[in-house]
Amino acid sequence: MTVQGDRSDSDPDTPSETGTETGSDAVDRDDTERILVVGEALIDVVRERSGAVREHVGGSPANVALGLGRLGRRTSLLTQVGPDKHGAMITTHLEGSGVEVLPASSSGQRTSTAIATLAEDGSAQYTFDLDWSLAASEIPFRPLAVHTGSIGALLPPGAATVHAILESQRDVATISYDPNVRPVLLGSADSVRVEIEARVALGDVVKASDEDLAWLYPGVPAADVAATWLDLGPSLVVVTLGANGSYGLAAAGVIELEPVAVTVVDTVGAGDSFMGGLLDALWSHRLLGAERRADLAAIDTETLRQCMQRAALVSAITVSRAGAQPPTSEDLAKWPVEKLPSSWGPARSPA
Repeated sequence: MTVQGDRSDSDPDTPSETGTETGSDAVDRDDTERILVVGEALIDVVRERSGAVREHVGGSPANVALGLGRLGRRTSLLTQVGPDKHGAMITTHLEGSGVEVLPASSSGQRTSTAIATLAEDGSAQYTFDLDWSLAASEIPFRPLAVHTGSIGALLPPGAATVHAILESQRDVATISYDPNVRPVLLGSADSVRVEIEARVALGDVVKASDEDLAWLYPGVPAADVAATWLDLGPSLVVVTLGANGSYGLAAAGVIELEPVAVTVVDTVGAGDSFMGGLLDALWSHRLLGAERRADLAAIDTETLRQCMQRAALVSAITVSRAGAQPPTSEDLAKWPVEKLPSSWGPARSPA
C-alpha cells in the first residue's frame, strides 16, 4: 500500500517548547514489570532541504517503545517487519536501546517505509509504503501497560489484531492510546471517528495533539474534545499544543503547562517521545497496572503536572535532534534548571 500525505507536519504533537520536573520522590523501578507496545515500525527516509537523504527507524509505536527503553524501562514491541535490511535495521536500533522486539514481529513480507520531505520549518510531509497484516499471537508475559496508536491501531487488516490484544489485556494492564492521525491513510474524519472513539473508550491514558483533534472535530475547541473523551472512560486525557505547551485533564482538574523554548531541528517523533515520557512518569508514580486503575483515576493535579512536565522535556530534547532520537534519563538529569519556566516552580531531578 503506497500513499502520499499532504499534511505538513511529521508529528502533530511537535513542541517547539517544552520542559520537565518529576520525581526525586519517584518509586524504585521493578525490573520484573514491563510495557508492551503494539503497532507499526518502519523506516523514515528523510529528504532534507539540502537534498541529502538519510534513514531513521520510525513508526509511532516503535518510537514510543524506543523512548521508554532509553529511559530504562523494560519494554517489548510487537510489530511487523520483513526479512530485509530495513527489518534488520529496525531490530538492531530498538534492541540497542533495550527494547525487546518480540519474535512474532518477523512475520512481514517486507518492511514498511515512510518517505519524509522536510520543509523550511523542519516539519515533514510523508509518503507511506505500508505492509500491516499483523497476525494474532500469544503475549508471552503479563504487561504492566499496553500502548498502541497511529497507523497500526486503525489500518486493516492488522488493526483488528491490535484491538483484540487491547481487549484481552485490559484486565491486567493499563491501556494507553495516541491516535496520532495520518489523514492520507484514513480517508475522511467521519469514516474513522467512531473507531477512534472506541479506542479512546478502551483506554486509561489517552494523548492526542490539537491538530489530531482539529481534523477529527473541525471547529470544536480541543478542551471540549478532551472533556468529551474523558467522559468516554479514560482516567487521563492529555492534548499537546505544539509551541503552546500542553493541556491535561483528569477528574481532579485541568493542567495547562507552559512551554520552554528549544531550537527545533526537526519534528520527527515529538509526540511519541511525549507519550513515552508520560508513561515513564506514571510508572514512577505507581499508577500503571490494572490493579492501580482506581489510583490512576484519582490522580491529583500536582502529580499530573509533574508527569506532563517530564513528558514535555523528553519531547523537547527529541526535537532538538535530527530524527526520532529520544533522550536517556541521564540526558534529562543534565537539563539546566534555568531553562525551565519559572511558573513550574522548584524543579526536581527526573526519575
